[in-house]
Amino acid sequence: MASIKKVQVTFDCAEPERVARFWCEVLGYVVPQPPEGCATWDDFDRTLPAEHQGAWFACSDPSGEGPRLFFQRVPEGKVVKNRVHLDVRVGTGLVGEERLAVLEAECARLVALGAVCVQLLRADGINESCIVMQDIEGNEFCLD
Repeated sequence: MASIKKVQVTFDCAEPERVARFWCEVLGYVVPQPPEGCATWDDFDRTLPAEHQGAWFACSDPSGEGPRLFFQRVPEGKVVKNRVHLDVRVGTGLVGEERLAVLEAECARLVALGAVCVQLLRADGINESCIVMQDIEGNEFCLD
């Protein structure tokens, strides 16, 4: 059996396009072109039945290396901590104060986009520093 090389990460959320555009800014992802015959995604959305309009949105890594992100509207709000989360790898290879400075700068950028800084976890001799955050709908992720 061949191993699977591509995955998609799916987010349940209240406002798919808003959350997708937030993650585009975080990761440098892009929104793909709308389907043929539609000038914009809004034009495409208007072709759907009312109950399906705004029900999903997606974005992808322009290099094609990262996973596609898919955002689907669900009726219920977030209730408990995520069982799976993204680690945004901004400090790879850095240690100590240099790593902390990079993490804190990225944290400030993401807070300006609407993210919430939850907790700074300082290096403990085993793990390097990271910052626990939440996206604009409260989904946890880490700056690592």
